[in-house]
Amino acid sequence: MSVGEVLGLVEATLAEAGLSPHGVAELATVEAKTGEPGLLTAAERLGVPLCGYPAEALAAVDVPNPSAAPLTAVGTAGVAEAAALLAAGPGGELLVAKRKSTPHGRPGRATCAVARRPAAVKSGQSGQRRPAVDRLDAGQ
Repeated sequence: MSVGEVLGLVEATLAEAGLSPHGVAELATVEAKTGEPGLLTAAERLGVPLCGYPAEALAAVDVPNPSAAPLTAVGTAGVAEAAALLAAGPGGELLVAKRKSTPHGRPGRATCAVARRPAAVKSGQSGQRRPAVDRLDAGQ
């Protein structure tokens, strides 16, 4: 998956939800995908870390849109939504459910979900959004 596909999906997802890309705190995915150049470069361009979570940790998160494709590929039925929620931490809220990229001429290879951290204890601080982007495998 290309950096253009990842960034295009993140930007479109945030724009459609009325969210600013400046609120992105990190990109999150399954550990097995953290070496993918498209994800690494997207995180670098956004100026945020790319964080990976073990498939077992992602599988323990209840997600609204499970899928068989990532279950077969990496051992969890949800990557984007589960990674976003884990990155947001306890009390995090899923703001945007999993979306799939739609490149021209071929199936999408990336998914994105957005979660918000719980409100900060100090007044005046807003929760940051943490998109999770993942490479899709064929069939999803």
